[in-house]
Amino acid sequence: MRTSGETQREVRRRAAHRAPERDLLAEARSLQPDTVALRRTLHRQPELGLDLPQTQAAVLAVLRDLPVTITCGRSSTSVVATLTGTRPGPVVLLRADMDALPLHEDTGLDHASRVDGAMHACGHDLHTAMLASAARLLAGRRDRLAGTVVFMFQPGEEARHGALAMLSEGVLEAGGALPSSALALHVTSRLASGTLQTRAESIMASSDDFSVTVHGAGGHASAPHDALDPVPAAAAMVGALHTMVGRRVSAFDPAVLTVAHLTAGTTTNVIPETATLEGTVRTLAEETREQLLTELRRVCAGTAEAYGCTADVEIDRGYPVTVNDGEVAERVADVGRSVLGSRFVEPMPDPIMGSEDFSYVLGRVPGALAFLGACPPDVDPAESPPNHSNRVVFDEEAMVAGVALYAGYALEVLRP
Repeated sequence: MRTSGETQREVRRRAAHRAPERDLLAEARSLQPDTVALRRTLHRQPELGLDLPQTQAAVLAVLRDLPVTITCGRSSTSVVATLTGTRPGPVVLLRADMDALPLHEDTGLDHASRVDGAMHACGHDLHTAMLASAARLLAGRRDRLAGTVVFMFQPGEEARHGALAMLSEGVLEAGGALPSSALALHVTSRLASGTLQTRAESIMASSDDFSVTVHGAGGHASAPHDALDPVPAAAAMVGALHTMVGRRVSAFDPAVLTVAHLTAGTTTNVIPETATLEGTVRTLAEETREQLLTELRRVCAGTAEAYGCTADVEIDRGYPVTVNDGEVAERVADVGRSVLGSRFVEPMPDPIMGSEDFSYVLGRVPGALAFLGACPPDVDPAESPPNHSNRVVFDEEAMVAGVALYAGYALEVLRP
């Protein structure tokens, strides 16, 4: 349909620029051998935390022949690649995380981890390979980019605040202006391969860890009246903390507190001087997060006092709530429908109580995190080992969709 005042030439030009979206899957598939090769290289040599020298070298090698400007991190082995289109326009940021998890792989894959105690169990190897191939795809379409694409290859997503480190080193300024929007894709083994899900507002939770040390007075287990036993106080504290959530937070405001580690004593006939409990707090609203952390301290102090003990509470603040911009999330879904087909795009019914440090980026610029299904085709997604399992296996075919989605989003945002 031609709008008022629009010439036939303009209609044809606009249609020509929309046509590439229909070709993205085919082009992403043509890059699949390279995408798989990089993914398997990374999977065999997983690295942890902020220092990923082999991973960084592998990424730099595949970007070397592209017309991008590359900057490497100073405090970490991050990589920022900037691709400038042939016409001026806004900046879009695309992120992939690169670090692995500290666990032993038990998948039996030919390309399984060769590093003891390290495994790409969350799909970050797929993310990195997808983004690298998307950079190659977009580099071949610079003439269709009115603006700049910033490719953010990030270490240290797994509880190391890698995104925060990159923000402090100027990743958001790498394109010459703040990004107008940002996108991160995250694979999951619990969705059918090639399925896209995202949602507006909160999509992943905040994450804070706590450690409580209950102080009493040690003694012989046969004479507890001559000691001050911290164990009953710690046991009561577990129940009080779990009860606290349901009594202090609305049932319509999701929050989770879990005590996952409880230790005390060394043998059966000694009352210890201390007992320690550790756990995590997850919320989907920053106000609730602050409320629960305050209540946690109050409950621990009050419970300890009721038993004649004292308690030291330490809180290790983790990632904020990951909040999607509603307009960007809908735009991502629209791109998914255009590139993949409507049947592969589903609404995400509920947020996930896991956490994600892309939240730091989304706190600065509008953007969205979206999940891409990567369950092997011969496995029921409900039965598939989940992300972070030592047995999780991802369908590499899903990377074709991921490459096309990354590229399709940038082409949509930077359309002339």
